[in-house]
Amino acid sequence: MKQSPEVTLRIPEDVLKKALIVSEAEGRTLNNQVLLLLRNSIAYFERTKGRISPSALAEVDISGFTGSEK
Repeated sequence: MKQSPEVTLRIPEDVLKKALIVSEAEGRTLNNQVLLLLRNSIAYFERTKGRISPSALAEVDISGFTGSEK
């Protein structure tokens, strides 16, 4: 299985605690809760601004992220 890139986030302690409470209440890990929020944000962006093209995705360099295969 391909390893996903890793991203470190700086989150205020109160926001982290609240996010952990929400994710537990919804039966998700914190990682899956954050992925859900990101996917929802991307879906909203694409609904309001237009789809992100495969060519735009191809231009994004993720080589600096731990676990990236690039």
